[in-house]
Amino acid sequence: MALINTIREKSGWAVGTVAIGMLLFIVGGDLIGGKNRLFGGNQNVVGEVAGQKIELTDFNNALEQAKQSFVQQQGRQPDEQAMGYLRDQAWNQTIYRIAFQKEFDKLGLAVSDDELTDMVQGKNIHPSIKQAFTDPKTGQFDRAKIVQYLQGLDKLPPDAQAAWQNFEANLGPERMGQKYNNLLKLSTYVTTAEAKRFDENQNTKASMKYLFVPYFSISDSAVKVTDEQLQAYLDKNKSRYKVEDGRSIEYVTIPVVASKEDTAAVQQSVAQLATQFASAPNDSLFVKLNSDQPYNGNYVSPADMPEKLRQQLPLTVGKVYGPYAENGTISLIKVTGQKAGGQASARASHILIKPEGTTPAADAAALAKAKKVLAEIKGGADFTAMARQYGTDGTVNTGGDLGWFQQGRMVPEFEKAIFGATATGLLPNPVKTSFGYHIIKITAPKTTQTYQLATIQKKMEPSEATREVAYTRAQTLKGNATDLESFRKVIAKEKNLQKQEAKGLGRGDQAVNSLQSAREIVRWAYGTAGKKTAVGDVSEVFEIGDQYVIAVLTGERSKGTADVASLRPELTAAVRNEEKAKQIIGKLSGKTGTLEQIAGTYGSAAQVKTADGVVLGSGAIPGLGSEPLAVGKAFGLKPGQKSAPIQGEQGVLIVEPVSVQKPAAPSDLAAVRKQLTDQRTGRADGLIYEAVKANANIKDERNKFF
Repeated sequence: MALINTIREKSGWAVGTVAIGMLLFIVGGDLIGGKNRLFGGNQNVVGEVAGQKIELTDFNNALEQAKQSFVQQQGRQPDEQAMGYLRDQAWNQTIYRIAFQKEFDKLGLAVSDDELTDMVQGKNIHPSIKQAFTDPKTGQFDRAKIVQYLQGLDKLPPDAQAAWQNFEANLGPERMGQKYNNLLKLSTYVTTAEAKRFDENQNTKASMKYLFVPYFSISDSAVKVTDEQLQAYLDKNKSRYKVEDGRSIEYVTIPVVASKEDTAAVQQSVAQLATQFASAPNDSLFVKLNSDQPYNGNYVSPADMPEKLRQQLPLTVGKVYGPYAENGTISLIKVTGQKAGGQASARASHILIKPEGTTPAADAAALAKAKKVLAEIKGGADFTAMARQYGTDGTVNTGGDLGWFQQGRMVPEFEKAIFGATATGLLPNPVKTSFGYHIIKITAPKTTQTYQLATIQKKMEPSEATREVAYTRAQTLKGNATDLESFRKVIAKEKNLQKQEAKGLGRGDQAVNSLQSAREIVRWAYGTAGKKTAVGDVSEVFEIGDQYVIAVLTGERSKGTADVASLRPELTAAVRNEEKAKQIIGKLSGKTGTLEQIAGTYGSAAQVKTADGVVLGSGAIPGLGSEPLAVGKAFGLKPGQKSAPIQGEQGVLIVEPVSVQKPAAPSDLAAVRKQLTDQRTGRADGLIYEAVKANANIKDERNKFF
């Protein structure tokens, strides 16, 4: 506690205890403490950073600090998902502490006691301290309070003392990190020539014509790609395919769902409750004793009721409705009160006709179409059928039905029309909004009536007997699957089971595809308790939520460059496009004349288009997308000059600039330099961290323990 002693020596402030825990939230901070010794064995080693082994005890200390910080900030214990994030946080802090300390040592960076004191009670207060000891009423930092807090720290609870000690230990490394980053960030320099070129790239625009032959104009089946070509492409582009450790698995899930008998038992139980519910003297207590969900006595509008209950409107106070089965639950609903005067609700259907453009002519065409459709409905056409035929929004599949909604949830023009209606039926004229023209049918007129509901919900959960049946089935499957081949054969015989695949699972992954909280499967794939999982090994039966899972390891990948097998679809598409480009370029090469004439010679797959406002710095062609090579070629040509065929991102292009508009020289070149400097320094912190991390030769073996 050297910092406290320094402050006490330098301060003449009166001693007083400030009974607050404001500093607890900074436990852990961005850095952690820990021992830096080397270890002889690997049994309790969770990884290695820059040649230094990380012992389980040290990692757990860092994890505990992160956990305590979470509890102080969130007011609850972390669940398993949150613990996964905290483990990653502790691991990243460990990487930072060790890898960056080596960089600090190389440069001789240090932080003096005077600097530390200045961060606590001097002119350069640490942001966390400033936040903790700023008066919320005045917004002013109170330096006296932090001094009083420290002078009375030994009288505070042990956890408060430990929190400060951890924070104090982190102040020095954090300041050194700032110094290190600033050494690099403040060395950023933008020359005048760079600023001029940057400004020109962002503001030089061109109009151009281009001939475009898309790759999809040649059938994939017409281009054969060999493994040798895939490997050659990967070797040429290794930097684009760097990967971390990965594992690939195939797996099958045996769901545990309520059987017919389970559902019947719940239904029988709810049916027995219905009679008792109707005569219950205390509805809230009855719900509390019999429902899987707590009682909620709020008044609700029809818009917030279950659909099956809405169908019974108007509701009767004292009556029990249901049971209703929906989303795996059975509900009984008793109306315990009603009152009017709430927010109005209504139900309607609509057919939206959107203008095909922003011009007055497009708007007039949309209105004419809306009137025509409305006339057909008035003449006897089915509204639902017409909505499916002519609708242009997400209600097409529901026949235009918008369901119930409260006032205030739709655009004003639409609401005015619906809540201005007093009866059901078709509105006489189309209603215009910012979306287009709406043909509206009121299916339930506005009402301000609300109801108080007491709801009993019972989940249709599987019984223990049902779970046992599913588990036995999973164990039988596991017993018949001893390797990859037998696993696939067993699954193929199970008609109602679907084999799934997960590729490239990382060491720290918490989920497997849509399987959440599947950490145990990931740990198994990497090997645990000193036992390595080999390709072809079949897992034990895992229980993940309401399903049993069995997996088989199908592949493993080491940190470095990915292999062809793991990238085959992606590499095949890239190499196939290269081969298509060769065919297209071969057919276009040597052709002369206008772009239109060349396209005519090539065939119908060649398109000639124009693009205005092409920006040199964007690398994109409006209406086509990212084509940086083609854009760069266009700006290197004179107006009217055609390029050679170019292998682009989406096809082969020949570009011909029509005109180029260069910007005037910037009046404030200093502002351009500052903009470019800010862009570079804004990325620096992340790039510095990644560079140091990449050079630290990190080995992550946390999966042995977590």
